[in-house]
Amino acid sequence: MSDPIPTLHVVHVAVHTPVHSGVGVPLSYTHSHPLPPGTLVRVPLGTRQLLGVVWPAPQDAAPPPEHAKLRAIEAVMQGLPALDATWQRLVSFAARYYQRSVGEIAMAGLPPALRDMTAEQLAKRLQPPKPKKPSKKAAAATAAAAQQAVDNCLEPSQDHSESIALSAEQQSVFSQIIQNPGPFLLYGSTGSGKTEVYMRVVQQALEASPQAQALVMVPEINLTPQLQERFESRFMPMFGAQAVVSMHSGMTDVQRLKSWLAAHTGAARIVLGTRMSIFASLPGLKVIVVDEEHDPSYKQQEGARYSARDLALWRGHACQAQVILGSATPSLESWHASEPASSGGPARYLRLHMPSRIGAGALPRVRLVDMSQQPKKTVFSQPLLEAITERVQRGEQSLILLNRRGFAPVLYCADCNWKSDCPHCSAHQVFHKGDRTLRCHHCGYTQRVPHACPSCGNPDILPLGKGTEQLQEELERLLRNVQRPDGQPARVSRIDADTTKLKGALQEQLALVHSGEVDVLVGTQMVAKGHDFRRITLVAAVQPDGALFSSDFRAPERLFCLLMQAAGRAGRDAAYVSDQGSQPEMWVQSFEPQHSVFAALRQHDYPAFAAQQLRERQDAGMPPYAFQALVRADARTQETAQAFLRAATDAARQGQLPCLDDVFVYPPIPMAMQRVANVERAQMLIEAADRRALQRFLHAWQPWLHWVRGQPQHKGVVRWLVDVDPLSL
Repeated sequence: MSDPIPTLHVVHVAVHTPVHSGVGVPLSYTHSHPLPPGTLVRVPLGTRQLLGVVWPAPQDAAPPPEHAKLRAIEAVMQGLPALDATWQRLVSFAARYYQRSVGEIAMAGLPPALRDMTAEQLAKRLQPPKPKKPSKKAAAATAAAAQQAVDNCLEPSQDHSESIALSAEQQSVFSQIIQNPGPFLLYGSTGSGKTEVYMRVVQQALEASPQAQALVMVPEINLTPQLQERFESRFMPMFGAQAVVSMHSGMTDVQRLKSWLAAHTGAARIVLGTRMSIFASLPGLKVIVVDEEHDPSYKQQEGARYSARDLALWRGHACQAQVILGSATPSLESWHASEPASSGGPARYLRLHMPSRIGAGALPRVRLVDMSQQPKKTVFSQPLLEAITERVQRGEQSLILLNRRGFAPVLYCADCNWKSDCPHCSAHQVFHKGDRTLRCHHCGYTQRVPHACPSCGNPDILPLGKGTEQLQEELERLLRNVQRPDGQPARVSRIDADTTKLKGALQEQLALVHSGEVDVLVGTQMVAKGHDFRRITLVAAVQPDGALFSSDFRAPERLFCLLMQAAGRAGRDAAYVSDQGSQPEMWVQSFEPQHSVFAALRQHDYPAFAAQQLRERQDAGMPPYAFQALVRADARTQETAQAFLRAATDAARQGQLPCLDDVFVYPPIPMAMQRVANVERAQMLIEAADRRALQRFLHAWQPWLHWVRGQPQHKGVVRWLVDVDPLSL
């Protein structure tokens, strides 16, 4: 009698298949027994073997045809708990909302090292390390530490943080968060102590349950170390050495895997991370903090273009976790959501306000300089230069803000009007004087500076415009005879993407600023937010006008937020300012000093600025009063890219897609940065007054976009993508 044929079970697996590949749904495989959703497996796809996640079967899934030959799952990644249902729902929602495949989002949420591991390698990685026999010296030290703990009667929950008294504003905000479900918009001035409130809320949640976890997100990698230091010093004595982990792209693959495993297994109680951490597996998640929630860095700009801030709100609702959005300059979308509904109903977010600065005194006085009254080609006006000089002579520090790195944006020939354009992009190559190169900040193309104009041979080619490198050089020249109180000459330093390429370079330069080794710091927006510079009493924005005339309707909001955040770097230590007898100041040099952005800045009046901007947006039918998506096409020629977008629009009309009458499809146009790396880029805006109508239309449009892309006349299209809720047009 022959052995019975073993029963094979059909298992649906989400693998990394980009949405434009046409394979956007989980694929079917077989296995000897059922596997619960969320199980990690390795499966064959074509000639490759990939990591996948077992996914719930669609409700309308039909059994495969009898003649179908399904491939078998290669291996199950043993030893890891399955990714829970809440994580699966988050991935499904993000894929549906941002028009991507489930597998693409799921794999983006897993560490790269895990995606490349075999089942055997993972099993080895999960084995506990063999205990090392301690040396006599180490054993003695451990015994002494244990005895000291007994002598001091230390309890695990006791910590030096308990001695930090909350201000009345902090206590009021903390009490409201504890008593309400949220979500919350914590609108607090720079230096008002928002971080301490976050830490108290996290501590309360973690002490309430041994399984509770918290996610604290920051927009920039360079803000993570200082925040990590504060959280580790507070929570490691309370919850153990693994209690706090980080997640950001600056970590090695091994470090990211270690952090992910700690969070997934519950060993880590707190995850500090950038936008990628929104997809971290946190089975006990109870608190989500999105610090500097207005920052555009929370929106992914490559691949799956998700907003980590918006997904935080969805995730908090799905797992009943409290969500706190914090900012001194909230996004207009969040500010609008924290106001009572036009129908008279309650606001979607509970707005909490902390206007006072802890230990930092009043916000700096704003000084506006009308550059039209200054001599032509003036970089630093005389009043600003005198103010900087006074700060140096008193031993104080100044921060000069310019959001443009390099020595000059472009080299220019006055004889023939040649400019140092990038041969591969519709952008200029930036002149970097330090290494005598022309560098494109979009495609990375670099070449040596020519000795003469490549067009006419004129040897007198000149830098046009200013970058941080040139500002540093100019300040060093202007301050060459200015001395510090100790008689030493003024020291000017620069922090931007060029000076912080090497690992640890940013931390080293920040340490010099904190120790007082730098008198004037020139930098881009990377130093304008989040940093606690105790000796800075003057901040200056020298060329902010470009944003006032941008075609992007969000430009004024971004400029105001940047300047407010930069102003918050001045006068953060009230005791130091008092001892110095100084007045913290924010200087702004502008040819448009009467602009409404600067008028609101002068009063530090974010509510007035937000009200004015929201009125303008409502009149123009712009977000948050409308909902948008961009469809973008990349091709070898602009004509090919636009032809694809026009054909996609025609297909939508011919297919009579749902909600077609509720959306407005604009004609295709070249992108602002039209060509990058020899690829032409075009875009088409879709707008609707109702979010659900836009989503229904986009979902129904996806198959048509694939169909149009497959037509012979559109083979020149390199790629296409949909960007939902775009931040730049």
